[in-house]
Amino acid sequence: MEKKIIDDYEPGPLPSPRKMDRFGFLKQEINNPPDGLAKGREERRVRKWRKMIGVGGSDWKHYVRRKPHVVKRRIRKGIPDCLRGLVWQLISGSRDLLLMNPGVYEQLVIYETSASELDIIRDISRTFPSHVFFQQRHGPGQRSLYNVLKAYSVYDRDVGYVQGMGFLAGLLLLYMSEEDAFWLLVALLKGAVHAPMEGLYQVGLPLVQQYLCLFDLLMKEHMPKLGEHFTQEMINPSMYASQWFITVFSYSFPFHLALRIWDVFLYEGVKIVFKVGLALLKYRHDDLVKLPFEKLIHALRNFPEDAMDPDTLLPMAYSIKVSRRLEELKQEYNKKDGKPSLSTEIKGNQRQVQ
Repeated sequence: MEKKIIDDYEPGPLPSPRKMDRFGFLKQEINNPPDGLAKGREERRVRKWRKMIGVGGSDWKHYVRRKPHVVKRRIRKGIPDCLRGLVWQLISGSRDLLLMNPGVYEQLVIYETSASELDIIRDISRTFPSHVFFQQRHGPGQRSLYNVLKAYSVYDRDVGYVQGMGFLAGLLLLYMSEEDAFWLLVALLKGAVHAPMEGLYQVGLPLVQQYLCLFDLLMKEHMPKLGEHFTQEMINPSMYASQWFITVFSYSFPFHLALRIWDVFLYEGVKIVFKVGLALLKYRHDDLVKLPFEKLIHALRNFPEDAMDPDTLLPMAYSIKVSRRLEELKQEYNKKDGKPSLSTEIKGNQRQVQ
């Protein structure tokens, strides 16, 4: 069998004459000069985080056991970007998986073949196309993304490869090496810390169906007037929220917001996706209840810039309590064999969206 070549590239920016934001995405506007006061605050915050996690994460588990509420509060405020990759590995459990499986990633990439290889190659250029790391055709970013997705499709042949997985892997590769990104993907889909996510990508997307159903129920409980309007206009979450769950907001949301959501998602689990989704609807509630079907669909897929401000949206999301009720609804959903009364509403009576 012919060996597949694994690239030794690490994530990093490629030279570009065009303007980029601080995350590496191409943009039109000029960067604002850094504010001295804000820079000082950020440096102090980084020092606090370094003290909390220790060298290479050596103090992390001890600190989490001693001061879990401090950790939760700091993560909700946002992990410093320079430490994000390391902290994500620590809070997801992926660092432990990597240490327990030396050489496995290389074996999967070099010596194994995948039935999904052509599908992965076809989709590579669609993943973060405006980011400098992934722009170069067959460049280091695209090759790293291919390697991670191919390795996972071999590691878990039941799931294989589904298009939305590219955005998860791509996001991770911007903050860590190929091998680290692979094991974090494994930790998420197999449930190293939180509930497994693999059902988001299995045949029939069973977990997507469940989450959309539960989201609809929560929305109607928290915003009954909006829920009634959606019912009248025959709007259901499958028309606007599927990508929220499949890509954890990494597909079409502003990158700075997606990162803040991912900080919390990796530490607290999928409930933050429900909270953020509900917060978005709550933020635009008074406008949404007045819109007819076509304008509703557009509004639900195109939230205004002010709604995408993490410092506005996330505190609103944190204030929405869903944990206990979400667990109750999950149990009810499972008791009914995945066929709650709402399922027909989600799967049926859908108007054609132009």
